[in-house]
Amino acid sequence: MIYNLDFLPGAEDEIIDASQWYENKKEGLGLDFLLSVEAALFSVKRRPLSFQKVFSSARRAVIRRFPYGIFYVVEEDTITVIAVINFNRNPKLWQKRLPE
Repeated sequence: MIYNLDFLPGAEDEIIDASQWYENKKEGLGLDFLLSVEAALFSVKRRPLSFQKVFSSARRAVIRRFPYGIFYVVEEDTITVIAVINFNRNPKLWQKRLPE
């Protein structure tokens, strides 16, 4: 099955903010973060149901090299990315974004 990939506005902002933060730490690290996110999203899109459910219907894919997770839900042929956040952040930040 071919899945559509959709992002909640907050998720896109989190990717941009994290990339900028890493780039400010070390030149090129922001790009490395973006490439790692892209690789994780590719895996999610290929096999979205293979990742662990972590809360209700939400699943999580781990971003390699970085302490971040991609939290998403799958509904029919659409994958909706709810959040891309650091594992040290409070999970309630993304859990409240889940559809009811």
